[in-house]
Amino acid sequence: MQQRITGIFNILATPFDAELNVDYDSLRRLVEFQLELGVAGLTILGVLGEAAKLSVEERRQVLETVIDTVNGRVPVIVGTSHDDLDTCIALSKAAVDAGAAGVMVAPPRMPGASDDEVIALYARIADAINQPIVVQDFPPVNDVYMSPAMLARLAEQVPYARYLKLEDPPLMEKIGAIRELTDRYEIFGGLGGMFLLEELRRGATGTMTGFAFSEILVAVHAAFSAGRMDEAERVFDRYLPLIRFENQPVINLTIRKALLHRRGAIAYPHLRKPFTPISDGTQQEIDWVLKRVGIDDPTQKLQLL
Repeated sequence: MQQRITGIFNILATPFDAELNVDYDSLRRLVEFQLELGVAGLTILGVLGEAAKLSVEERRQVLETVIDTVNGRVPVIVGTSHDDLDTCIALSKAAVDAGAAGVMVAPPRMPGASDDEVIALYARIADAINQPIVVQDFPPVNDVYMSPAMLARLAEQVPYARYLKLEDPPLMEKIGAIRELTDRYEIFGGLGGMFLLEELRRGATGTMTGFAFSEILVAVHAAFSAGRMDEAERVFDRYLPLIRFENQPVINLTIRKALLHRRGAIAYPHLRKPFTPISDGTQQEIDWVLKRVGIDDPTQKLQLL
């Protein structure tokens, strides 16, 4: 039975040890940590999972470790984007064969590509795997702009393309434009959850982000889904300074891993090169922001509802 892909999905970081090898013990711990926080699913091997810094064998082992640890408790979406379409298809098949609920694919860099060419690319992937595809709409990664009209056509022509991870600002304007053209997508936001509440009001079904305090986003989504808008606003607004601070361009993943390390979810906060380190001043600002939003002990799950 196909698992439902909706709600709050955490994009897993890939933990590394002191020698910058993949830390599979921390990876298992991180999976259990996120499931304890109540996420509806996990997304692995995305941009924030440092997938481009992993070997093919490391990607395979990360996939198998996560699938084995989850053991069917929530759906797992696997990032399989690649500049070579045949490689993307091979990665997608491997993910599905391992037990993934679907794959997330952004178009490769296609200078001057037409809408028909982009749709044809997704059609080939869908024909090869016959499983759900999360269409990643994130132009800064690949310089491919997918208009609301094109995305509506994609949903009509490729039955497995029923999920959209939208990170093309202005987010709410684009969600609204897509919803006017089609109701075939489950739309997920991103960008660190900074606009989760607004995205939900416009018709998004959830978000996929690596935010280190997933329970906050889970609580906002639960309250919104139950019609408790005042409660959703209260939780979201209280923690918005933390959401905003964590999602700083360039250093967002460095901050995120620092927070996951502070929470005890991973043994080391290390990233592989290239990355931008954070200063002692930023570390002190993390303390300040946590204090401002009332988090005294980040190792504890927040009690929000």
